[in-house]
Amino acid sequence: MLGACGGGQRQDATEPSGRFAVQITTASFPASQRLSEHTHLVLAVHNVSGKTLPDVAVTVCNVTCAYPAPPGEGTSAAAFGENLQMAGLAHPSRPVWVVDNPPGGAVTAYSNTWALGSLRPGQTAKFDWGVTAVAPGHHVVAWEVAAGLNGKAKAVLQDGSLPHGTFTVLIHRAPAQTYVNNNGQIVTTSSSAP
Repeated sequence: MLGACGGGQRQDATEPSGRFAVQITTASFPASQRLSEHTHLVLAVHNVSGKTLPDVAVTVCNVTCAYPAPPGEGTSAAAFGENLQMAGLAHPSRPVWVVDNPPGGAVTAYSNTWALGSLRPGQTAKFDWGVTAVAPGHHVVAWEVAAGLNGKAKAVLQDGSLPHGTFTVLIHRAPAQTYVNNNGQIVTTSSSAP
């Protein structure tokens, strides 16, 4: 007998309900980047709740993670991407950054979401995406933290608000120039053209 989707226990059956206090100890992504530049978006989530988070997760969105989001925003665009406003495209989402190194072992089936498993009280989970810029211009990356994947376990900051934020990034058209000098050192220079 073959198993099929939709049978058995609900996915959220074992996820505890409740609010789990967290602190965002690191939220960084360079505001100025260059085409073909490799960089990192880093978020560190510290559990200050006194109880174990079932599955600490981060969703990365275009402009906002709010639901419902305007067309082309939220998770309707691929993570680290944005939607093109052109008729006739099979899928309008195009990358702004290519994800070279996602957070280790954190991929989920949920749209634009990575999870690092349970997080005990006092522990910190570090999400680190290694990305390379591939589309020039001004871009907004939004992020949101969850305590579980199924919506019953809610992550909150100590003031009760949702742990989320945005990064506004300018990707310059001119890529950084790299060469090896006479001393064998790698030197990186950049042009001032946006």
